[in-house]
Amino acid sequence: MSTQPKAGAVLFAKDVARLAAFYAQVLAVVPKHAESEKVVIEAQDFLLVIHAMPPAVAAKVQIATPPVLREAVPVKLFLPVRSLAQARIGAQAQGGGVKPVEAEWSAADFRACDGFDPEGNVVQFREALTH
Repeated sequence: MSTQPKAGAVLFAKDVARLAAFYAQVLAVVPKHAESEKVVIEAQDFLLVIHAMPPAVAAKVQIATPPVLREAVPVKLFLPVRSLAQARIGAQAQGGGVKPVEAEWSAADFRACDGFDPEGNVVQFREALTH
């Protein structure tokens, strides 16, 4: 009996190790696989692959501190977290951030808030609502 592979995304990074540490911390998981060119982070229902940018592309990318947000892109990831409050603390500790509580919004079964990683990628974090 075969099962479907998990859904996921590939996120290209200038600094694979730093971005992988950020997502592992915020998602509260241990990377499933790690090598210099890519790291696979596995949540319960989702795989996130942090993959090195090609060297010619990486040479042209500048990462500021704090990062300049990449808001004018056609895709935004949303990722499950156990707690938005904990994600906010973990994101800040790893060089990213999550907007304040006032920016959170709710849908039928989750609460969400946008944030960003250390390279400026905008990402939305979602926690389950308990009823």
